[in-house]
Amino acid sequence: MLKENFNELQIFLVVARERSFTKAAGKLGVSQSALSHAIKALEERLNLRLLTRTTRSVAPTEVGERIIACLEPRLADLEHELQTLLQLNGRASGNIRLSAGEHATRSLLWPKLKPFLRAYPEISVELVVDNGFVNIVEDRFDAGVRLGESVDKDMVAVKIGPDMRMAVVGAPAYFAANGIPHAPHDLQNHRCINLRLPTAGSLYHWEFEREGKPLRVRVEGQLTFNLLSERIDAALSGFGIACVPEDMIAGLVKSAKLIQVLDEWCPRFPGYYLYYPSRKQHPPAFALMIDALRHVQ
Repeated sequence: MLKENFNELQIFLVVARERSFTKAAGKLGVSQSALSHAIKALEERLNLRLLTRTTRSVAPTEVGERIIACLEPRLADLEHELQTLLQLNGRASGNIRLSAGEHATRSLLWPKLKPFLRAYPEISVELVVDNGFVNIVEDRFDAGVRLGESVDKDMVAVKIGPDMRMAVVGAPAYFAANGIPHAPHDLQNHRCINLRLPTAGSLYHWEFEREGKPLRVRVEGQLTFNLLSERIDAALSGFGIACVPEDMIAGLVKSAKLIQVLDEWCPRFPGYYLYYPSRKQHPPAFALMIDALRHVQ
């Protein structure tokens, strides 16, 4: 019976994951009608109802969920063994889905992935850039990238970048007209460029520390962005003071296009980590990627 049902079971998994016949058909490259017939044939053969269908969505039944829980790890083990054999034959291959924020992608992840992908042309990577806190398990990512302090305790975390520091910067013309802040509370008398946090929806409170004592300051200004590049450009254009990762503006500070202030109030903190659910086995392609991204002191 397994031989008869194997293709239909794989189709069922894709439909259940996508929660849509339309999306599943697009992913598999077949018609919705063919998918519908395959699922119907599987349900009739098993004499079980696997999916609950409505006009707007598709969801697995309780029995369907049990089949998914049983089938997915076995297919993952099979895929792992096949990829291991391919690697032994000198051809590492596989598909990897990653979630990362804008800064991590630009400054760290993409520069490290380029030589990795050239070395392994049969490994495909889907990189989704999202500044929010993505649930990589629910959204079916293989791994995500976050600052070390933000990684959930039940995840495996691999350090992929150096420690970081934030920098408070503004254009020379802005400071000439408005003065230099000497302590974080002075920022309340300045125009600051705010960051809208994508997950919470609130404004980011700028974080400082001195002599081991943390301090969070709420700032105000004319502009609020959710992207890093626009905040840097706004600071360069003289719209106010920005708080951004130091590595992104080091060149601009060196060339005197930006002036860095409150330097002694900005401590270093743990940088970016690749994180993923704890599993017994990883496909060879994923293990190779971890080695390529791992931070070397």
